[in-house]
Amino acid sequence: MATVRMIPARPAVGARKKTENAPKIRVAAYCRVSTDTDEQATSYDAQIEHYTDLIAKHPEWELAGIYADDGISGTNTKKREEFNRLIDDCMAGRVDMVISKSISRFARNTLDCLKYIRQLKEKNIAVFFEKEAINTLDAKGEVLLTIMASLAQQESQSLSQNVRLGLQYRYQQGKVQVCTNRFLGYDKDEEGNLVINPEEAEVVKRIYREYLEGKSYYAIGQGLTADGIRTAAGNDYWLASTLKKILTNEKYIGDALLQKTVTTDFLNKKRVVNKGIVPQYYVENSHEAIIPRDLFMQVKEEMVRRARLDTGTGKRRVYSGKYALSHLVYCAHCGDIFRRSQWFIRGEHIPVWRCISRLEKKKSGIDCPSRTLYEADLQASVVTAFNQLVEQKEDFLPGMRLAMERMLGQSNSPRVTEIDKQLEALQKELLKKANANQGFDSLADEIDALREEKQTLLMEDASRAGLRQRLTEFEEFLDGQVTGLTDYDEAMVRQLVERITVYDDHLAFEFKCGIETEVQM
Repeated sequence: MATVRMIPARPAVGARKKTENAPKIRVAAYCRVSTDTDEQATSYDAQIEHYTDLIAKHPEWELAGIYADDGISGTNTKKREEFNRLIDDCMAGRVDMVISKSISRFARNTLDCLKYIRQLKEKNIAVFFEKEAINTLDAKGEVLLTIMASLAQQESQSLSQNVRLGLQYRYQQGKVQVCTNRFLGYDKDEEGNLVINPEEAEVVKRIYREYLEGKSYYAIGQGLTADGIRTAAGNDYWLASTLKKILTNEKYIGDALLQKTVTTDFLNKKRVVNKGIVPQYYVENSHEAIIPRDLFMQVKEEMVRRARLDTGTGKRRVYSGKYALSHLVYCAHCGDIFRRSQWFIRGEHIPVWRCISRLEKKKSGIDCPSRTLYEADLQASVVTAFNQLVEQKEDFLPGMRLAMERMLGQSNSPRVTEIDKQLEALQKELLKKANANQGFDSLADEIDALREEKQTLLMEDASRAGLRQRLTEFEEFLDGQVTGLTDYDEAMVRQLVERITVYDDHLAFEFKCGIETEVQM
C-alpha cells in the first residue's frame, strides 16, 4: 500500500519568522501619483513618508529603496523610469519583496500587471497590495489579482472616456487648448490664451514671404540656418516638413482646428490623424493672427500650383527654387522647361540653360530642336526686358491703374458673409442632433458643400488680392527706376517675372502683373 506524506507549504516571502541568523527581508516600496498638480505632489510626498515608516516598524524588514514615479500615467510602463528600475533591481536580486498602495497605483493595464507580477513570482518575490490585502505569493493571490487588475483597467478606460467627453464639450464651446512648447510665433498668457511672440512672429512672416517669392523649402531653410535662426524645437536645421506645417497651420490666421489627432488606444496612448474617427471643430478668430487671411490663401494656392506643375508635355516636374529662373523658362517647341546645366569649355565650367526634353532625349522620346542659352546671355535679356518696360512705363501705367481700380471693386465678401450665417445655423442644428445621437449625414453634407464654396470664394479673393499686390509692386518698381537696370537681380526676377518662353530668334517675357514684352536674340 502506498504511503502518503504531506509536505508543509513554505511560508511566503514577507511572512517568515525572524530568527537570529536569518537575513532580513529586503523590502522596496513603489508609489505613483497620476498628475503634476500641487495636491497630487503632496500625496506623492505622503506616500514616500508612509512607506519609510512602515518598513522601519518591521524588525525583520530592511528598506531596499523607495521607487516613486511622479505625474506619470499607470496605463503604460514605458515612461515609468522608477518602475522599470524597480523591476531591474528585483531581477538582479537586490529586492525580496515589493509593497504598493493598490493595484491601480502599480498598474492599470491588466496585461502589464500580470506580466510583471508573474515575472517577480518566478524569482519568489512577493508584491503586497495594501488596499486589497493581496499577497501575490498566496494561493488565492493571482485569482484575486486578475479580477482586481481588470477592474482597475476598466476604471482607467472610464476615466479616459470622461476626459474625452470633457474635451469635446470644451471644443463645442470654442475653447482652444494649444501647446506652445514647439509652436513658433506664440506664447501663452497667465490665463492660457495665445499671445504673439514678436520676435518669432517675424520669422513666421519671413517664411511666408519667401515662399511666395518663389523659394523652395530647402532654400528657405538654408537662409534661416545661415542667419542663426532656430526652429521652435531648438534645432539648427530646418526640415521641409517643419516649414510646410508652418505654411499650412491655420492658427497663424487666428483660427484653430481642434481634434486634428485622436487617441485610439487608451492603454498605449497611441494617437493617429483624425480622418473622420471623431468630430473636429473649427474655431474662427480664436486669437490674434500673425498672417493675413488673404496671404495664407495665396500660399495655399501656390502650393497647389507647385504640386501640379505641368509643362504641357504630359510630364510633371518637381519644383525647384534653387535659381530664380527655375520653372520660369519654357521651350516654345515642346512646352517643357529649361534646366540649368554646365558645359566644360577649354578647362572652364560654363553655366547654360537647356530644354529638359532635349537633355533627356532618350528618356522623353522627344527630339526637341530648341537652342541652348548661355546663362550670361539669358540674364542680360532679363535686364533688357526690365529696361524696355521702364522706357515704356508712361504708355501702360494708366491702364494698369485702371485695372487695379476694377480689381478693388470685385469681392466675394457678401456671399462669404451669407455662407457664414448659414453655417452658424446649421452648426447649431448639427450639435443638437449629435448630442441626441440622431442621424446627421445629410446635414453634414450640406455643411461640407457650403464650406467648399466658401473656400473657393476665399481663394478667388486671395488671387485678386495677390494680383493687386503684384500690380502695386510693379508700379513701385517702375516709378523707382529712372535710368534703368544695369545688373541682373535674382530677387526682382522672383518677385516680378511669371514666365519666359524661348523661341528661335527671341524671348517672350510675361510679368506677374500681366504685361508682356519681347527681347530679340
